[in-house]
Amino acid sequence: MDKVVHFEIPAENIERANKFYSDIFGWKINKVPLVGGEEYCIANTVETDEKGMPKSPGAINGGIMKKGGTGIYPVIVIKVESIRQSIEKIKRSGCKTVMDIVPVGDFGLYARFEDTEGNIMGIWQDVKKE
Repeated sequence: MDKVVHFEIPAENIERANKFYSDIFGWKINKVPLVGGEEYCIANTVETDEKGMPKSPGAINGGIMKKGGTGIYPVIVIKVESIRQSIEKIKRSGCKTVMDIVPVGDFGLYARFEDTEGNIMGIWQDVKKE
């Protein structure tokens, strides 16, 4: 069973959104550099270990990004074993991808798809470290 591992909140004003989620919910927000100079912030909703993974069972962390493109509404991200196989299943179901597979550092691969109800969702595959 594939599980939800991340969320993304789009924002018109990233600084304003960071302040809101930090002040109201106590989230720790950290900016991270992205290729192309886009703004992205990691939103830690719980304490993390040395690998950045949540210490609380069942908890997830997320991100705050600039609103636009396929990121107009919040997106949940589902971890899959094989992103390519999942995309093939999505296409066979009659749905489509709306963001091609992109590498995220040396951590994993990410893509977005539109489900049967018109929702934009993300899928993530960890990159195996040797």
